[in-house]
Amino acid sequence: MYGEDVLKGDWRRRKVVPEVDAERDLVVEDVESGFCGAVVGFELGAVVLEDRHGKRRNFPLSPAAFLLDGKPVTLRKPQVKAPPQRKITASGSVAVANQKAQVAKASRIWVEGIHDAALVERIWGDDLRVEGVVVEPLDGIDDLHQAVREFGPRADRRLGVLVDHLVPGSKESRIVAAVTDANVLVTGHPYIDIWQAVKPARVGIREWPVIPPGRPWKEGICAALGVREPADMWRRILGSVSSYKDVETPLINSMERLIDFVTV
Repeated sequence: MYGEDVLKGDWRRRKVVPEVDAERDLVVEDVESGFCGAVVGFELGAVVLEDRHGKRRNFPLSPAAFLLDGKPVTLRKPQVKAPPQRKITASGSVAVANQKAQVAKASRIWVEGIHDAALVERIWGDDLRVEGVVVEPLDGIDDLHQAVREFGPRADRRLGVLVDHLVPGSKESRIVAAVTDANVLVTGHPYIDIWQAVKPARVGIREWPVIPPGRPWKEGICAALGVREPADMWRRILGSVSSYKDVETPLINSMERLIDFVTV
């Protein structure tokens, strides 16, 4: 008479009402009032619906309070997606995503030694690889004029040179004055060595010691700071540098000029 057992099956299981993001223009119906409209925004935690006549009403985001395509849903306010953050290189420029490896261009940047090259790589390496520009260390600049002539700079083969201690009246300034090729840019910083272009606070010292003339500068620095070998001091210096913020402004300006010059 009564058919199958009414208690048969999992009758106690609650029906799950799906949650749906209340995206703009989503059309839903309020279960209680029957008001049907599109989502146009939110006010004081309530969703604002607008019907086809332009009338607007606010409804709280209560569980199972709306119908979507005739089925109960719980509306929720969509999460605001944060804009993707740009990756910044150590030089402060915006990193180029998905950049293929570049074939090295004919143009070059020369620096005085391997320490200079390592510091430039630490800060500007990403930028230079994108541009396909190679940095080459020299063994000093005493023969710079001859080296430039052998390089053979031209409009499509430019040369940038970074020089230490480039100040008026110095030996370096006299050497640089002999280089007059329009396809060569020689610039530099006022520090005796590239070590000194690193901010002393980054190395854990108050200021760079003053070394009397006539004494090898790096050896004097090591002695003043109680470091046995220049190699140990250099590892300490390079390890303290992670971006352009760790070096002095004259070095930053000089390198930016050189990069611009050789990538024209």
